[in-house]
Amino acid sequence: MRYLLLLAAAAAFAADAPKVINEGYGDFLIVPGGSFKMGDNFGDGEPRERPVHQVHVDTFYIGKFEVTNGDWKKFLNSPDYDDAKLWPTGRPVPKDQSPYWKMANNHGGGTPDSDDYPVLGVNWDAATAYCNWLSKKTGKKYRLPTEAEWEKAARGTDQRRFPWGNNIDYDHANYAGAQKFDTGKEVGSYPKGASPYGAMDMAGNVMEWCQDWYSRNYYETSPKKNPQGPAKGAYRVLRGGSFFFEGQDLRSYARSGGWPSLQAWRMIGFRPARSAD
Repeated sequence: MRYLLLLAAAAAFAADAPKVINEGYGDFLIVPGGSFKMGDNFGDGEPRERPVHQVHVDTFYIGKFEVTNGDWKKFLNSPDYDDAKLWPTGRPVPKDQSPYWKMANNHGGGTPDSDDYPVLGVNWDAATAYCNWLSKKTGKKYRLPTEAEWEKAARGTDQRRFPWGNNIDYDHANYAGAQKFDTGKEVGSYPKGASPYGAMDMAGNVMEWCQDWYSRNYYETSPKKNPQGPAKGAYRVLRGGSFFFEGQDLRSYARSGGWPSLQAWRMIGFRPARSAD
């Protein structure tokens, strides 16, 4: 009975909570708490994307867009950037070590008219530091989404293959062949590609870091409520595919991992989540 009351209270909160919040650092969209089936229900993915399993996640907010160069500049130029307490390793990444910042062909943030493009080459440590900075600035809990939260935000509860449905074309996402030179496009360039909750570019454009450690066999033992990933690992979860991927590799249940401190991937960015309160 107590569990049912808690579920009813959570549902009432989600119904009353604002659908979009903006605390000065971009729009964040509500993803109502509840259960969904996570994983490869189409049978066209990898063994690490199975078995399909029921997962419950609590209500949270997800960034409407991937973090842009303009967003990143605010952090990069802030005195807080060098605050070691924001960085998971305690060591800020030097400001001059962003590998694509001054590359015009990749719309790096240090080039003209680039503010609306996704920031590229940000490693997991820096993405986490950015989220910690948002928390410090707002007094709310910003963080990277868990892998389960990311998948629910991307595909909703009806087990669709992509955020918008089951088929993909260049009207919906930025992936290999969409441009003469495969790289990021301005966030929100594909309104037809919105997720069920209104999040943009959750397929293609740049891959996105999640909070969790990565394990290829995690789905076999994942808890049913608010899974947080393995307790430890070598890699962090990456989701969403990128401009460098073929279309079918943008599946919302596709998953992989990357070394958290490496900045060498131009196809990787991120979007924060915010805990509901």
